[in-house]
Amino acid sequence: MKECIVIIPTYNEKDNIENMIHKVMSLGNVFDLLIIDDNSPDGTAGIVKNLQPQYPGRLHLIERPGKMGLGTAYITGFKWVLERDYRFIFEMDADFSHNPDDLLRLYEACHGENADLAIGSRYKSGVNVVNWPIGRVIMSYFASKYVRLITGMKIYDTTAGFKCYRREVLEKIDFNRIRFKGYAFQIEMKYTVYKMGGKIIEVPIIFTDRKHGTSKMSGGIFNEAFFGVIKMKLFSLFRKYPRLHEQQ
Repeated sequence: MKECIVIIPTYNEKDNIENMIHKVMSLGNVFDLLIIDDNSPDGTAGIVKNLQPQYPGRLHLIERPGKMGLGTAYITGFKWVLERDYRFIFEMDADFSHNPDDLLRLYEACHGENADLAIGSRYKSGVNVVNWPIGRVIMSYFASKYVRLITGMKIYDTTAGFKCYRREVLEKIDFNRIRFKGYAFQIEMKYTVYKMGGKIIEVPIIFTDRKHGTSKMSGGIFNEAFFGVIKMKLFSLFRKYPRLHEQQ
């Protein structure tokens, strides 16, 4: 069984994707890569294809016909990975806001500390965000506090998108019941693991805003999270979640 694969959704990331691929492939641990590209007009997928011969069997690409949402991109990736023999599945952005070196720390949390889900956390040890406007920092920080209050999750960074799952976690999740398609997908996945009784570890990271390309964030993303998390909590009261671990 292979050990690790990193899923990176892309849309117009030609300025970042080549450097990101080379960086991940250079890490001490062996991380394979799966790029999910939503028909980027800037030719992101073409760059990935040109690099595939350099990393045979390690660099994979799924091309989708257009922008279909972050959540559906990851679910497409999860299903692809679960058909193959990977033990640990990572999520990461293409723009270097997530430091690829921290993949090793997330891996250690799952492999060494037996986490079911490891989260690269911006808020575990204060506010570790670089180059964001103060308004965006405040909005993100208090959005996480709000989600924590509504859901009861003991997680500081509830909206984080830098994560590692143990294979067994994804195998037990019914992806057809994941409702969110945008960035609130990240909240719903954490909440699902939490309700399944999974062991969740937050690994403090420093989040640095992108230097190249355009951010995909918008006010609608936070509206989705604000109102959607209440619905998610209510629906969860009538839903039975599979257990990851037998009760001691």
